[in-house]
Order: sequence, then structure tokens, then C-alpha cells
Amino acid sequence: MKKYLADILTFARIAAALFLIAWGIVGGNVDVFIVTFALAELTDSFDGYCSRRWPFKNPPAYRKYAVAFDIAADMLLWFAAVLFFTLRIDLVVGLSVMLGTALITGVIEIIVYRRFFGHPDNFAKGSLCDRNFPLAKKIVMARRWLYLATIALVILWALYVTSWPSVVKYVLYGVCVLVAVFLWFFLKTRRKNISRDAIEIEEKLKKAQK
Repeated sequence: MKKYLADILTFARIAAALFLIAWGIVGGNVDVFIVTFALAELTDSFDGYCSRRWPFKNPPAYRKYAVAFDIAADMLLWFAAVLFFTLRIDLVVGLSVMLGTALITGVIEIIVYRRFFGHPDNFAKGSLCDRNFPLAKKIVMARRWLYLATIALVILWALYVTSWPSVVKYVLYGVCVLVAVFLWFFLKTRRKNISRDAIEIEEKLKKAQK
């Protein structure tokens, strides 16, 4: 059962994202949105660990799409959060965030991977990953910072308009600051390795170029 935990967490994130989309459409309150989003983000924190801690000896056929499922879950959760913000909190800001981010990330996908929904170990020949892997890593990290910045904007603004007492909001703002500090150091290590296979890929590309 443990070996399936990573997949369960990933699909739980997808389910949470679909719930938030529906919740925003039906006019649900912000309090439930904050709690649901926080729980969904926790699944993102632990599914990778579970996958490494309890790997499959003989992975089922669907596991070859595990990376794609994980990326799709992250993107769907981001979309759900921004959509809720757009429908329930601020239409103009939400649409600006959604369209601006989609445009920027789309351009990055084409430049770095030469395909949409690319990955450091799944890129097209002639892409930036193929020609200049170190530069591609830096651009991917810039995209991650953009993702985090938009999520921070949505969550902090949503937290401000909840019905919770001010003291609770201040405590949660403090928690958000601590999470931001953690992510800074966490992403600092991720800059050197944008996927589990990125270091090996970079070494292979260097050898191929010699």
C-alpha cells in the first residue's frame, strides 16, 4: 500500500483542484478555499518524498506517466486557485495574473523544451535544454519563482478577506513568511538540479558536445 501513497497524494491534489474550481463557480466562501488549498499543497510536499521512500520494484504501466500527472496536478491546482480568486475576489487582477502567467510560461515552454508540458528529461531536439542546459535550468527556475509569486499574491489576498479574527490572520501571515523562507533555501538547492535526472542529463550532454 505504501508504494501507492505518492500516486494517491498526486490524485488527491487533482481532486482538490477540481473541487476548488467548482467551489469558485458556485460562489463558495474564501475560508474553505484557503483550507482546501493548504491541504492540497501539503500533498505536493510529500508525494515526491513518498515516491522515493517507497519505490515500485515493478512499476505498473501508468507509472511511466507519473511525471506528467504530477505536473498536471500542480498546474491544475494553480489554475483552480487563480480562477477562484478571479471569480470571488478580484476579477481584473485575477484575469491579469492568469493571462500574463499563461503567456510567459507558454513562451518559456517553447524556448526551453520546444514543446508544451516539457520536462528536463523530456525535451525536443534543438530546444534550449538540448543546446544550453545550464541556461535552461536558470530559466526554469525563473518560471518557478513566477509560479510562487502568483500563488503568494492569491493566498495572501484571499487570507485578508476571510472571516477569521485578525489575530488568526496575523499568525497565518507569519506562517506564510516562514514558508517563504523555507522555499527560498529549498529552491536554492533545486537550482542545481531541476529534476532527479538533471545532473546526469547535463553530464551526458557535455560528453556529447566534446
